[in-house]
Amino acid sequence: MTANAGTLRLWDQAPRHLLVAGLLLATIIAVSIINPAFATLQNGRDLLVQSAPALIVGCGMTLLVLTGEIDISVGSLMGLLAALMGVLASPQRMGLPVPIVIALTLGAGAGLGLANGLLVTIGRVPSIIATLGTMTILRGINELVMGGTWITDLPHGLRTLGTGGLAGVPTSLWTAAVVGAGSIVLAQRTRLGLRIYAVGGNPEAAANARISTRNIKPLAFTLVGLLTAVAALVSVPQQSVIEPGIGAGFELVVVTAVVVGGTAIRGGRGGIAGTLLAAILLGSIRTSLLFMNLGVMATYWERAIQGGFILAGVLGDYTAGLVSQGRAFAGPPP
Repeated sequence: MTANAGTLRLWDQAPRHLLVAGLLLATIIAVSIINPAFATLQNGRDLLVQSAPALIVGCGMTLLVLTGEIDISVGSLMGLLAALMGVLASPQRMGLPVPIVIALTLGAGAGLGLANGLLVTIGRVPSIIATLGTMTILRGINELVMGGTWITDLPHGLRTLGTGGLAGVPTSLWTAAVVGAGSIVLAQRTRLGLRIYAVGGNPEAAANARISTRNIKPLAFTLVGLLTAVAALVSVPQQSVIEPGIGAGFELVVVTAVVVGGTAIRGGRGGIAGTLLAAILLGSIRTSLLFMNLGVMATYWERAIQGGFILAGVLGDYTAGLVSQGRAFAGPPP
C-alpha cells in the first residue's frame, strides 16, 4: 500500500474521528461539572487502564471486521484464558514457571482464534454463527475449569504483568500503545493491510487479484485470539485473584468500539484510530456513570448506551453507504 493511499483512508475517516472525539470531550466536561473529582489525573489514568483490554482487542477486531467477518466469542475467550492462566500459574494448581504460562496463554489464544477462522473459511459457517457457538463452548469450559471458585496465590512474576509499569505508565497502557501503533501501520502501510481492505471491500476484485480469503481471514481471526490473550495477560493479573465472571460482556464493548469508531460492519471501510477513540469514549462513559452516583443503575445505563451506540453506528454506516451509491449513480460532477 502506498503512503498516499493510507493518508487518504485516514482522511476519509476524519469526520467520524472528530465526532467521537467531540463526544468524549463533551462527556468529560459534563461529568466534571457534576463531580469535579472526575477530572483528576489519577482518574484519567484509571480510566485508560480500564479501557486497555478493549483498546488491545479492538485493534484485532477492527482488522477482522474490515474483512467482512466478526468474532463475538472474545469475552468468553478472555474468561477461559484467565482461568487457564490461573490454573497454570497458581502454586495450588500446576505452578508452572511464568514464562511458560505466558507462552501457553498466547498459544491458546492464537489457536482458538485460528479455529474460528477455519470454521468460517473451510467449514463455510457464517462468522456470527461460528463464534456464537464457540462463545457458548468456551463459556461452558470456563465454568467447568473454575468450578464456581476463585483462583488465588498468583505468582509475583505474573502479577507484575498487571501491576508493573515503566516511567510511571502501567504495562497495560504501554501494551495498548504498541499494539495500537503497530495495527495502524499494518492497516495503512503494508501489503497485508491492503489485502485486508480488499477482501472486505470488494471480494470479487480481491479474488481476481489472487488474494485468497482462505489465508487472510484465518490470519485475522488468529490475530484477534492472540490479542485477546495479550489483553488477558496485562489486565487479569491486576487483581490478586481470578474470578469466574471475567470477560462477561467484553465482546459487546469491543464490537461497540469498532462500530462507533467508524468501521463498516460489512467490511472494507474504517480504521484502527476510530476504534481506539471509541474504546476510550466507552470507558469514560462507564466511569462517568459511577461518578454520577447511579449505584446499581449504572450497569443498566451502560448497556443501554452501548446498544444505542451500536444502532447509531450501524445506521450511520448504512446512510453513508446509500450516499456513496447515490454519488456513484450520479456520476462525476460536470
